[in-house]
Amino acid sequence: VQLQACGGGLVQAGDSLRLSCAFSGRTFSSYAMAWFRQAPGKERKFVGAITWSGDKTYYVNSVEGRFNISRDNAKNTVYLQMNSLRPEDTAVYLCAADPTLKLGPSPEYDYWGQGTLVTVSS
Repeated sequence: VQLQACGGGLVQAGDSLRLSCAFSGRTFSSYAMAWFRQAPGKERKFVGAITWSGDKTYYVNSVEGRFNISRDNAKNTVYLQMNSLRPEDTAVYLCAADPTLKLGPSPEYDYWGQGTLVTVSS
């Protein structure tokens, strides 16, 4: 499995940004997908996850209501829509895949992308 995340950048507080993660190598719809983030000098943290079909999503409290995870199984892509961004959302965002849906606080997924940097200025 290969994962390629993109869409990061520098935005201002209150802005929105959408990240994408392209999946290849296996059958995408057989994998639950998750997003994590790692702020500078801090541990990687679970952000949220989506089921194989996309019918359910799960989020950590700090992003609930602001972030939305979706997937397009026809395009082998998972998305992270981030709204009302805050400076504390600044981090490298990573997508991950696993045949099993695993939720926080520190789930270990089988496959990881390289990450994309999101910087939110105040």
